[in-house]
Amino acid sequence: GGFSGLIEFGDDALLALCTDGVGSKLMLAAEMRAYEGVGMDCVAMNVNDLLCVGAEPLAFVDYVATPRPDPEVHASLGRSLRRACDAARVTLCGGETATLPDMVKELDMSGTALGWVRRGDQLDGRRVEPGRDVLVGIPSSGTHSNGYSLVRKVLEVAGVSLTESSPFEADEHRSFVRAGGPIVRNPSMDQENLLTIGEVFLNPTHIYVDPIVSLLDAAREGQPGAPCSYSDIKGMFHITGGGLTNLLRLRKDLGFRIREPLPVPPEMVWLQSKGKITNAEMYRTFNMGMGFAILLSAESANATTQWLASRIPGTRIVGETDSSGRVTVESLGIEYGEYA
Repeated sequence: GGFSGLIEFGDDALLALCTDGVGSKLMLAAEMRAYEGVGMDCVAMNVNDLLCVGAEPLAFVDYVATPRPDPEVHASLGRSLRRACDAARVTLCGGETATLPDMVKELDMSGTALGWVRRGDQLDGRRVEPGRDVLVGIPSSGTHSNGYSLVRKVLEVAGVSLTESSPFEADEHRSFVRAGGPIVRNPSMDQENLLTIGEVFLNPTHIYVDPIVSLLDAAREGQPGAPCSYSDIKGMFHITGGGLTNLLRLRKDLGFRIREPLPVPPEMVWLQSKGKITNAEMYRTFNMGMGFAILLSAESANATTQWLASRIPGTRIVGETDSSGRVTVESLGIEYGEYA
C-alpha cells in the first residue's frame, strides 16, 4: 500500500498521517550510549513517508517506552528531536514517555507525523505513464533505519566492536553525528579522529523535506526557476525496509528498470563482504545508497534532476518505468515482483 494514509478534511484539503519507529538500530545506540541521532531517525522515517503522497509535513509527536528513567538519555533524545523537527519544518507538539520495567527491557522510540496536501494534488500513481516516465535517485546518508537485525548479526559474526575505527572511508558528501553530539563533515580527512564503526552505522536517516517540499511548491505555483510543472511529478518513494521493492507500492502494473544504480556506500559494501550476502538480499533489505526516489516525466527529468543535484549532490537519473509490475536491475542480475 501507500506510504501514508489520507483523510478528507473539508472541501479542498486532505490530511496525511503516518507512524513509524527507529527499530533495532536503538540496540546499537544503547550499546554505545549514543542517542544523538535516533530522534532524527524517528522524525525522518515519518516525514519522508508523508512526502511520498505529496504532503507537506506539519506536526510530529513521539512515544518513548523505557525500562527505567535516565535523564541524560532523555535529554539527548530531546535535543535530537528538536534538530530533526527544525530540519523537517514541523512542530513538535507533544509526546509521551512511559516507564515500563515489567514490559520493556530496552528503550524503544516511535512517532507519528501529520501533513496536508490539496485535494487532487495527492501523488497516488494516477498520472504515471509506464514506459515514458523516468526514475531519479537521491542519495541516502547511510543505512538509515532499516536492516539492523542483519547489521547486528554481521557485526556479531565478524567479531567487530562498535568502538573500533571504521575500516572503510566515509565519502566526502556525507555528514556524520559523532557519539557525544557534534556533526562532522568529511570525517575521512581527519586521520587523527576517525569515525568508529558504531558511529557510521548510527548515522541518522536523511530528512528529505528540504528540498522536496520546495520542489512541490515551486512546481505547483509555477514559481520562476521551477524546473518542472506539478503534473510532471508522478510519484515519490521512501526507500526503507524492503529496499528497491518499495518502488512497487505505487501501482501494481508499474515496473522499473534500474540501469544506473547510485553508488553503494562503503559500509554496505563492507557488510555484504563480511556477511557473504547476495545482491538480491542486500537490495531487498537496504537502500544501497538511494534513500529517496522521484518519478518524473521524461520531458522534465533532466532539468529537475539538475535542480535536485544542486541541493543534494549525487542525485541523478537511475532508470525508467515499464508495465512489467517488476523491479529489474540487469547489471546485478536482480528482479523483484512484489513488495517485501
